[in-house]
Amino acid sequence: MTPAAPVLPVLPGAATADPPAGARPDWTIDQGWSRYTAEEHAVWRTLYERQTRLLPGRACTAFLDGLQALPIAPERIPDFDALNQLLLRHTGWQIVAVPGLVPDEVFFQHLAHRRFPAGNFIRRAEQLDYLEEPDVFHDVFGHAPMLMNPALADYMQAYGEGGLRALRLGVLDKLARVYWHTVEFGLVREAGELRIYGAGIVSSATETRFALESPSPHRIRFDLQRVLRSRYRIDDFQQAYFVLDSLDDLLALARIDFAPHYDAVATLPALAPGAALPSDELLHRGDGHYHQGQRPA
Repeated sequence: MTPAAPVLPVLPGAATADPPAGARPDWTIDQGWSRYTAEEHAVWRTLYERQTRLLPGRACTAFLDGLQALPIAPERIPDFDALNQLLLRHTGWQIVAVPGLVPDEVFFQHLAHRRFPAGNFIRRAEQLDYLEEPDVFHDVFGHAPMLMNPALADYMQAYGEGGLRALRLGVLDKLARVYWHTVEFGLVREAGELRIYGAGIVSSATETRFALESPSPHRIRFDLQRVLRSRYRIDDFQQAYFVLDSLDDLLALARIDFAPHYDAVATLPALAPGAALPSDELLHRGDGHYHQGQRPA
């Protein structure tokens, strides 16, 4: 049996309203870098080496360039202060440590001010291939390199601002689908090939291969209204991946008013993760074999 997808990124919303003991009112905490153990650094090294062997030729150039430019190395878990020196200088972003999932409004406030909330813990050695809550490897290895890219950097800030608006409009479920199908599990065309930019894929050995090489999932050209309706898997590999023509498409998404698009899909049903519509521009029609016989999403 193919291994289950490892870290399953969880969107905001699973946390209580009040920060836990020791956290600041905005839910941030000190990273506590000096408290990481040798065993925890060893887990980082295993994950880092595994992914950096896989990603050349699979991840987009922006991700690989960002990874190389940042002080992210195999020997140890990165120090957020060192990361932030470069991120702030290049795109005005910084990584802030949080103890776990944060409430929606807190998450969006951080993004709107170019702060990415990252868990400061790392999975145990026996959890290399499955973890429900995103850890420092997913959050830093997966997300930080793309924050060096101006298009993704502006898009993430706009997403934070849009999230605060979506809360007021009662359409957060629809906006969450956009985040999932771009920031976490997005693909992009590059030099005539499909490449990964989504953090949920680049931080996962098994989904890295599945997203690009398996005949099972659909690969569909990105369309905003289609994505606003598209449910996703939180328990396994995705049944469909949405593909941008270019990372510059994220800049276009950062600049548009989503309200008319929310209105356009307001009365339309949500779509199952494995759905394929006649209107879809299918770059690859999946055969669905991986998910056949598994419980429905």
